[in-house]
Amino acid sequence: MHLGLKRNEVKLVPHDEEWSAEFVCIQEQIKNVLNVDEETIQHIGSTAIQDISAKPVIDILLGVENIHQVEAKTFKGLQTIGFYRLKVERENEIILAKFTDGTFLEKTHYIHMTDINGVKWRNLLYFRDALNADAPLRREYEHLKQALMTKKGMEIIKYTDEKESFVNKVLSMKK
Repeated sequence: MHLGLKRNEVKLVPHDEEWSAEFVCIQEQIKNVLNVDEETIQHIGSTAIQDISAKPVIDILLGVENIHQVEAKTFKGLQTIGFYRLKVERENEIILAKFTDGTFLEKTHYIHMTDINGVKWRNLLYFRDALNADAPLRREYEHLKQALMTKKGMEIIKYTDEKESFVNKVLSMKK
């Protein structure tokens, strides 16, 4: 298993069963360094969706009590296991990344820190679970991602934006 993407790089690789094992390993490290329950650490993103191609980066959802009051010791703890806070600004979310080495050029893991049981938390888990429960929906998502890869000049922000209508469609299926 090879993990890693450079800045603005977009590539898809075939599903790898080792992604789940890698998540469990990282989940255990986070749990130990932050002294939190493993339920607050969830595997999300395409590497958490069965049988579809994905960017070779493990996405992790980390739930906290209040995203606006995360203590410095949390970031220091995560840094001891290789996660660094990024300057990315998202509403009600803090992004951290783990890199292949000290050059910080290639990311292998992301942590999406958000309020546990908040809207973002629930939406991210719903999306993962909906695709895992519905093979045709999963295939539709994979075809969309593959089609985006054929577009000239595809960069990560545009790639993410282009998937937004599909994500919103899935989220609108919530009961």
